Amino acid sequence: MVPQFVDTVLGRIRVQVSLGTGPAVLMWPSLLMTGDLWAGQAARFGAHHRVVLIDPPGHGGSEPLKAMFSFTECARCVVDLLDGLGIDQAHFVGNSWGGMIGATFAAQHPDRIKRAVLMNCTASKAGFGQKVKYGAMLRMARILGGVRPPLTREVVRGFLGPTTLRTRPDVVEDLRGRLHGLDIGSTSWAVRSVVPARLDQHALLGRIAAPVHVVAGAEDATFPVAETRAMADSIPGSGFTVLDGVGHLAALEEPVRVNRLLAEFLFDGAG
Repeated sequence: MVPQFVDTVLGRIRVQVSLGTGPAVLMWPSLLMTGDLWAGQAARFGAHHRVVLIDPPGHGGSEPLKAMFSFTECARCVVDLLDGLGIDQAHFVGNSWGGMIGATFAAQHPDRIKRAVLMNCTASKAGFGQKVKYGAMLRMARILGGVRPPLTREVVRGFLGPTTLRTRPDVVEDLRGRLHGLDIGSTSWAVRSVVPARLDQHALLGRIAAPVHVVAGAEDATFPVAETRAMADSIPGSGFTVLDGVGHLAALEEPVRVNRLLAEFLFDGAG
């Protein structure tokens, strides 16, 4: 994977680009995660496809955020990435925040997308309880200077399902490492934009014409299956899959199953 930087409407974005020459695939992760969330997918598809792992705005090697943003600006950021990398059209794979942005991008820029897989995401506004919970977590993170104990435990349990917590200790430790060292000043702008300021997207998603497959984790504590299914129902002709034993970070928890799904939907079973 070759690191590159692209100027976008949301600042300078760091991406990692594989050397494959097949159809391009942009991968945008969840809040608090970098493009490395998709390392298992890059290893599987990067040799044959142009896989682009995105450090989203304010995260990882991308320019820190200094203000809130809209989903429309995030979709424009995707367009800027495509333009900066010289890509006309691409598949899009997103998790949580990435899934929401993939849907917005597909609805607003239909000429730039081929197919999309949207994982562990929603088209709904954040409920009162979620707003209160995330507000409290942000306040604690600022007090602690980042995601530190005892907050770490709560964040890990929000991301990973009971099956992973019980049977995949390597994934738990991997996630703990990813959370350490977050720039909470920057990422807090993203959390505020994606959670309390999130708008209902169901009507917008009805405009999507590209083939889309929506994936839910059966053990996702952030977005219940019914909420993610409602998102799929709002996208004309979309497919829907529930992954048993998976929480909010399917690509990290079950990379082999996710890779199989991506191969079948994006590449007709090849890879």
